[in-house]
Amino acid sequence: MSSISERTALSEKLGVDIDPELLSLALTHRSFAYENGGLPHNERLEFLGDSVLGQAVTVMLFTRHPELDEGALAKRRSSVVSTLALAEVARTIGLGEYLMLGRGEEQTGGRDKDSILADTMEAVIGATYLSVGPEAATALVLRLTEPLLADPERYGAAMDPKTSLQELAARVGAAPPVYSVESTGPDHDRLFTATVRVGEVLTQGTGSSKKSAEMAAALRAWHELGESA
Repeated sequence: MSSISERTALSEKLGVDIDPELLSLALTHRSFAYENGGLPHNERLEFLGDSVLGQAVTVMLFTRHPELDEGALAKRRSSVVSTLALAEVARTIGLGEYLMLGRGEEQTGGRDKDSILADTMEAVIGATYLSVGPEAATALVLRLTEPLLADPERYGAAMDPKTSLQELAARVGAAPPVYSVESTGPDHDRLFTATVRVGEVLTQGTGSSKKSAEMAAALRAWHELGESA
């Protein structure tokens, strides 16, 4: 379980004074709750945070980009609120180290699963909304998502990382990406791990489906290949 000092450190990273109990709830995955007597977990906060996130990003894009039509606005919004994008945001603040997970999720790499990171990020946004109000929650959302919107190629990659990786490989003269996928766990709770090699870059990603795992691996490879090119 994350300690008070760890939760304080996370609040400081976020630049928001979140109520400790709400932040603890936001970090509690259902697997941990079920293994500890049915404790409350973060899914209700996730539901709230999803709405706060969507509204904040929508209003910002609408007011900042009067030149964009509905389709372009929707594409940019999707690139920021997608599971892959939110997981990327979560990794920039090291959110995974603060999660409270059950043993099964801990053993299968839950601290770096895109779906868990994205859901927890939404829960933290929900906790921020309840702790310090809508303006502070909106400000937090915009601070966290700004890097994704600053570079058109970046949010394009967040939308369609496999295509973006293939295009980048062609631009830098690297061989086309090659994927392999393995799966573990029971049929009702399958975990897929994808590996992609492109040039000298080799990355992995996980997900609840083959497609999501490949997309996660591709997004990481896109970043690494771009940095090395």
